Amino acid sequence: MITHAQPPGPPLIGALLRVPWEVVRERMLAGLHARGFTDLHAAHLNVLQYPGPDGLRPSELAAQTRMTKQAVNYLLGQMERLGYLERRDDPADQRFKRIHLTRRGHRVIRAIRAVVGEVEAEWEQELGPHSFAELRELLVRLSSLAAGPT
Repeated sequence: MITHAQPPGPPLIGALLRVPWEVVRERMLAGLHARGFTDLHAAHLNVLQYPGPDGLRPSELAAQTRMTKQAVNYLLGQMERLGYLERRDDPADQRFKRIHLTRRGHRVIRAIRAVVGEVEAEWEQELGPHSFAELRELLVRLSSLAAGPT
């Protein structure tokens, strides 16, 4: 007989943050596909995550997304072939490249913001405007705290 251990108490903050984040990512991908961006996959969302890759060096994007340089460059290559971005020489140092979104890339960023705006509107409806505003303010403060001193 297999018995399952009871969880050792209420969920910790990581689990409480993870579940909504997973819903947002699922909705982003579904919303992008519904808007015609059917060639994007979940991994591409890492490249497109706020504030976006525009103007960054691939190594900066890798650090920002906590991915390896190899993984980032693989995804950038895919997205370049799909027409979402270009890698161009860095005008300050020709040894490096900078990422630049194409028109299509800017359209996908606008689509992501629209989809997430829909999710936020639903959650605001469920939680109420005051509670949702309070949640947003607390998350802004928590993000700033977690990022550490600038």
